[in-house]
Amino acid sequence: MKPKTRLIHGGIFGDEATGAVSTPIYQVSTYKQEAVGKFKGYEYSRTGNPTRHALEELIADVEYGHAGFAFGSGMAAISSVMMLFSAGDHIILTDDVYGGTYRVVNKVLNRFGLEFTFVDTGDLEAVEAAVKENTKAIFIETPTNPLLKVTDIEAVSAYAKSKNLLTIVDNTFMTPYLQNPLKLGADIVLHSATKYIGGHSDVVAGLVVVNSEQLATDLHFVQNSVGAILGPQDSWLLMRGLKTLGIRMEEAVSNAQKIAEFLDQHEAVNAVIYPGLLNHTGHELMKKQAAGFGAMISFDVGSKEKADELLAKLRYFTLAESLGAVESLISVPAQMTHASIPVERRGELGILEGLVRISVGIEDVEDLIEDLENALN
Repeated sequence: MKPKTRLIHGGIFGDEATGAVSTPIYQVSTYKQEAVGKFKGYEYSRTGNPTRHALEELIADVEYGHAGFAFGSGMAAISSVMMLFSAGDHIILTDDVYGGTYRVVNKVLNRFGLEFTFVDTGDLEAVEAAVKENTKAIFIETPTNPLLKVTDIEAVSAYAKSKNLLTIVDNTFMTPYLQNPLKLGADIVLHSATKYIGGHSDVVAGLVVVNSEQLATDLHFVQNSVGAILGPQDSWLLMRGLKTLGIRMEEAVSNAQKIAEFLDQHEAVNAVIYPGLLNHTGHELMKKQAAGFGAMISFDVGSKEKADELLAKLRYFTLAESLGAVESLISVPAQMTHASIPVERRGELGILEGLVRISVGIEDVEDLIEDLENALN
């Protein structure tokens, strides 16, 4: 199947019991057993629910993996994956990760004896230098949030395998439609499905896909034990979102390219970060490992004051947390999504006060460019 067909016909299509084309919402907590331990596939909805199962089968299919898992948020997904490790284990992470990821590993998971090192995973030598005797995994975010740095998934995965390490990839920005880390050698791929997969600013969820039976067994044990599951209503919303993911991403990526080129020429913009621009250091690598450049753009207007002025004048870009929706969203990472990162650390990474991040939606691109032009002028 081609990607857009797989999004619609992958996994479990419809409902065999009724013939319903859309998988029903099984709003149920427990299931009748014919005898002790004898049941029709489901016993308790924390362990398994038919609607959630249909979503998990679909995301496994579109990410070309062995098994999928649905969680109550992207952070629940990340935290559950981290629970595969034990006290004393060491994990290497991309330095420019989402602020929530940085916060949970430095403020919560470290309390349980897990060790973390942040490096530029785009530099394989830096990754190799960070490996210790107790290192168990490399966690990649590519492109990163918000600086859009690109890591070679295939190269890092190959190195990780040579050292018997797991490779985990946060694929939120690219989606399964544009990038498939498991096909590039990664072991685990995860998404904040709140973003592009849901796509309509109406659901909070996280998804994980693994590439082996052992990882599937281990992660299901964590999912069932901890219980950070996704409910059937939200599972249904994600399946609906996945059906249109392909056409939404094509439109958003097309819009983003035009907007990035416009911003790159505007005198009020100091710098534009977008992998689709030829001057982006990861441009060629993105062409190699993805089917598009994504729809996230960061640009620097020079100061917090100028960023605030810009935000106050926009009409079609909504000032809001999150990303990946049909509507275009705008944020200032230093004050919003990455405020949990210490100011000194933000400065080291280059997350400046005047850095603006936009998630390009599927509105008419001429309206979006006109909106930005009016505000910048």
